[in-house]
Amino acid sequence: MSTFTQQVRGRGARTNATGRYESQTREAFDDGWTPDDLEPVQLITTVSPEKAKVIITHNDSPDVGFSASINPYRGCEHGCIYCYARPAHAYMGLSPGLDFESKLFFKPHAAELLERELSKPRYVPEVIHIGGNTDPYQPQERRLHVTRQVIEVMSRFNHPFSIITKSALILRDLDLLAPMAEKNLVRVAVSITSLDRKLARSMEPRAATPEKRIDAVKRLSDAGVPVIVMFAPAIPGLNDHEMEAVLERSAQAGARGAGYVALRLPMEIKDLFQEWLATDHPDRASRVMSLVRQIRGGKDYDSQWGKRMKGEGPIAALMSRRFAVAKTRYGLAGRLGDMDLTQFRVPPKSGSQIDLFG
Repeated sequence: MSTFTQQVRGRGARTNATGRYESQTREAFDDGWTPDDLEPVQLITTVSPEKAKVIITHNDSPDVGFSASINPYRGCEHGCIYCYARPAHAYMGLSPGLDFESKLFFKPHAAELLERELSKPRYVPEVIHIGGNTDPYQPQERRLHVTRQVIEVMSRFNHPFSIITKSALILRDLDLLAPMAEKNLVRVAVSITSLDRKLARSMEPRAATPEKRIDAVKRLSDAGVPVIVMFAPAIPGLNDHEMEAVLERSAQAGARGAGYVALRLPMEIKDLFQEWLATDHPDRASRVMSLVRQIRGGKDYDSQWGKRMKGEGPIAALMSRRFAVAKTRYGLAGRLGDMDLTQFRVPPKSGSQIDLFG
């Protein structure tokens, strides 16, 4: 891991280490200049279309709460340093570091593909999760509207779905979400990792502020949309002390449920996260990593199912207990119930003949 990093304005990662599949590697070197000597670099975000053959992907992971998902984007401009999706950028021949948050891909035909897949005679409806990998409401969605077009298809088919974001941009689509909520066809998760503006700005540089997220919870809830708040990731020694405060504020704003995930540092993320800690939180970097390793059996990360989401050991157990107590205290422990799969219908295509005798 490089000991020299240069600040990049408005970005989470501090370096752009070569992806693990590349035959040649890039390595930062110290030429004597310090970050104080240099002007912050400003990267330009590029967005490229990605040609997808299908839009619904499936997984069989026993500790993931959904089996079918849609990801309108690859890479994420929010730049969250802890993002578990970063390693996937290596499959594109790009870096999970700065490339992940500045070289983005979108699926321009997502809605068309979804309509085709939902219209297949053998399609059996199940709840589809939107945004299981990268945020479906990242900044580029303001002009590309890929996520909105997907939700429009869901609405026409009366197809239930859940969606997760840390962006207030979701409020743009309340005209679609509120009517679907009346039919028990939608559930929203809002990720709130901290109420500290300074920490949030450092950790999630281009995501909405904590107050904007709390406001999104309130406005969604006021419109009748069921909201779950996700305290994810919970990072021992960094933001875990805010767990109760985040749940309390979210409950006051109308959230109906809550969940959390312990910090995960698979593959390249472990180095990226430690580089970030060293530059942004040098006073507690050693302690944070010590605590992280204590919930991961002495390692930076343990990918075993049943352990990867919550960790293990006394510190992980205490975090789990605190979360359960806070959920009960603030009225977030109730089960929301299943969404309705029975309303799913393939709408008639434009210009098709209506069955007058049905």
